[in-house]
Amino acid sequence: MPSPPPHPRTKAAFAAYGDVVETDGAAPIEINQGFARRCNGLANIDVTSGGAAVNISLFEAKPRPLPIEIKLMERHPLGSQLFMPLQDRPWLVLVCHDPRDAASYQAFTATGRQGVNYARNVWHHPLLVFDEASRFMVVDRMTSDNLEEVWLERPLVLSIP
Repeated sequence: MPSPPPHPRTKAAFAAYGDVVETDGAAPIEINQGFARRCNGLANIDVTSGGAAVNISLFEAKPRPLPIEIKLMERHPLGSQLFMPLQDRPWLVLVCHDPRDAASYQAFTATGRQGVNYARNVWHHPLLVFDEASRFMVVDRMTSDNLEEVWLERPLVLSIP
């Protein structure tokens, strides 16, 4: 099953799936006696329904063999999930409206200065990185019941230009 080619991820292009997390367009506030700047409100974290807590974790990802075969998609019905790279390396984001409908897939390239906050119930692929030891800060729900997976009958082959 062919896949759409990745295109640059902008806030407008990604809005149906969640938030692009970046400081472009943000209004920084000087703090710490002028030695630091803070950018507030970069993502809409949505994880606390039903009394759940926020979880902040560190993921370390490695590249998948090329060509990348997409065999499953996942979503989180009880809350959003934010990934913020901790190094300036490009990476990929793959989302869809329906995992069984190839036409609903969208691939996005992300810079190492852009994170992503998947909105609640958005189908996405686990981390897709180009480099070994790619590290991400992750903000999501502190429960094990916030994951649904769909395994595809035929893999989708992600074409990377």
